[in-house]
Order: sequence, then C-alpha cells, then structure tokens
Amino acid sequence: MPIYEYQCQACKKRYELQQSFSAESTHTCEKCGKGVAKRILHAPTVVFKGSGFYATDNKPGRTPIESSSDSDSGSSDSSSS
Repeated sequence: MPIYEYQCQACKKRYELQQSFSAESTHTCEKCGKGVAKRILHAPTVVFKGSGFYATDNKPGRTPIESSSDSDSGSSDSSSS
C-alpha cells in the first residue's frame, strides 16, 4: 500500500499515512483532531530510458524528414539510378 503525505488545514502539521488506493483523500487530522487534513500531491519521478533521450541521438545540423507533400517537389536524392 502506498504512503501518502497529509497536511492539516487548522494546525498546518504534516504527517504520513499508509493507505489503500481507494481511501478518501481528506479526513480528520491525527495531530490536533480538529481540522481537516488533505492529501498533498507530489510530482512523480520520471526516468527516461531507451533511444531518443540523449544529446547524441539528435545532432544539430540534421534536417527533419520532410512530409510526403514536400517530397513531391521533384528531388532525386532518394531515387536509385
């Protein structure tokens, strides 16, 4: 089960609770017992793996592939003679 961080709206204290995914995101504060504690959302950790994420994968000076409407201009670079 995940651990969530909560902050009380009355006393501003923060604490963690281990709860299921389906648990409510608000409840009575465990520290003061008076205020409503709301779940604090944090940004997820992102790890980029695989090709396409390194500086060497897309070097400056390379031109992007032209769309099919632009390639009908009569260029013979890709034809084999």
